[in-house]
Amino acid sequence: MKHFTKSAILAAAMMPLASMAAAEKISIAIGHQSMCTDTYTAGIVVKELGLLEKYLPTDGKYADAEYDVSWADYSSGGPITNQMLANKLNFGVMGDYPLIVNGAKFQETDSLRTLYVAGTGYNLKGSGNAIVVPVDSDMYSITDLVGKEVSTPVGSAAWGMLLKAMQDNNIPTSEYVLKNQSPAVGAANIAAGKIDAHSDFCPWSEIMEFRGTGRKIYDGSETGVPYLHGVVVREDFATEYPEVVEAFIKAVWEAGEWIRSDPMEAVSLMEGWTGVEKEVLYLYFSEGGHLTLEPSIKDEWVDALKFNHGVLVKEKAIPPLDFEAWITEDYIRNAYADLGIDYDADKASMVDPVVANDGLPMEIWHARDGVSSYPSLPDFLTAVAAMQGTGAKLNATYVYDDETGLKLFGKTAFWVKAGDEYATFLRKGEAEAYASANGGSLVTFDEAIADFITEG
Repeated sequence: MKHFTKSAILAAAMMPLASMAAAEKISIAIGHQSMCTDTYTAGIVVKELGLLEKYLPTDGKYADAEYDVSWADYSSGGPITNQMLANKLNFGVMGDYPLIVNGAKFQETDSLRTLYVAGTGYNLKGSGNAIVVPVDSDMYSITDLVGKEVSTPVGSAAWGMLLKAMQDNNIPTSEYVLKNQSPAVGAANIAAGKIDAHSDFCPWSEIMEFRGTGRKIYDGSETGVPYLHGVVVREDFATEYPEVVEAFIKAVWEAGEWIRSDPMEAVSLMEGWTGVEKEVLYLYFSEGGHLTLEPSIKDEWVDALKFNHGVLVKEKAIPPLDFEAWITEDYIRNAYADLGIDYDADKASMVDPVVANDGLPMEIWHARDGVSSYPSLPDFLTAVAAMQGTGAKLNATYVYDDETGLKLFGKTAFWVKAGDEYATFLRKGEAEAYASANGGSLVTFDEAIADFITEG
């Protein structure tokens, strides 16, 4: 029989405590925006489906790791940067202008840095941001905003687009009143007619359109600059836990695949998670929708971010930014390699709505029967008229802008009738030009539907 000394017994008793002490607790704090559709594949979808946990490393130096994943929801990107600077967040998901503000603000410090490591989604034409006026406003052009009150979430992607749009139209900041309002406040003020115009990011403009409170007078596609969102991470965290960063990017990729596999299920679930109407989300995430979900860092995105930085420099609203030090593809290339996906193929691909949406069918979302599609506008209008004749509730209808290929709500598009042909437009000016060139006239959606109502 073995005899144990008191010290040996004490050592044995301490062994579980030593094992527990060796297990590292890794806190992963993520700032996202549940009311910004282009952040969903790195935010609410990853959170609700547990995709990050699926990919977190559990071998090697992570064999005994304990993960503490937390999500913080913000109304725009600016506060996320502030929390990252305070070391309360490791990851941030935000739009193009907030991204460059994030990188520049960190580089302005003596030692703190962030890295831009992945995209989330994009619209090549720049659609996603928009300027909206109250639905009964008599303004139809950005030039009508001279002398008016315009609100925006300052520091957001929509703020950057507003500055760019005003610069393009030679409207200095002295010629309009700029107010800082959160998306929810701006939307409420548009509905109440308390502000002349509100500039906001996806999907707030479409929320206002869908609810019948607002109307677009300027779409981000008019800037000629791609609209994109992405992921930044504190460099100190990425250096210590590179495999965690790669896990996050894998989760982003899978979130995009999940949405694409069944957009109807995805938007229905996302409505429950975010409160954004599924019909609005469908405008973004369905085939032909505003967003292309793909996380590669394209050369064109770097060029766009550099251009956006220049816009803010003109407004004296941003410090310098070393893009070479900030943007890194190391993590995303490793993540793709682990997933067995060709990164360079994704990076080289580009979805242009003019090309990709050419020939896509119009759609009607019937409250009972779901979404049905129609190859032409006359077929679509015939179906709408027939459904309305039965008293059916139609959740939404979808058509495409003749100029940009962008998906639109049927009820908010500008309609042109030329002979027996119809065309739909995002902007009134282009609809008027088309009507003039084709001997047509502008008609309302209801007037177009009325052409197809049959008696009996």
